[in-house]
Amino acid sequence: MRACLTVLVLVLLLLNILAGCAPGANQFKGTASEHGRVAGFWVGLWQGLIAPFVFVACLFKSNLNIYEVHNNGAWYNLGYLFGVACFFGGGGKQAGRRKRIPTASA
Repeated sequence: MRACLTVLVLVLLLLNILAGCAPGANQFKGTASEHGRVAGFWVGLWQGLIAPFVFVACLFKSNLNIYEVHNNGAWYNLGYLFGVACFFGGGGKQAGRRKRIPTASA
């Protein structure tokens, strides 16, 4: 009985933690920023490429963000993720290489 209660508490705690990580709706999607622009794919790509540097800078300055909330939705997100993947290599360097196994000649 005690083990069943422990498992139940752990499952509820895990579900609560996962629910806290669920993304909410972006209220500013499709609306212009203070500069009168809505960020699209190319802005997302650029901001994805510079995101690691901006993250370090935002630790010291409170008015910097690494993600533009005034965006057009999926295209901005695609550009942002592609930019971050390009910065960190994206795994493409080793994906096409295969190790050759030397064969023994008889």
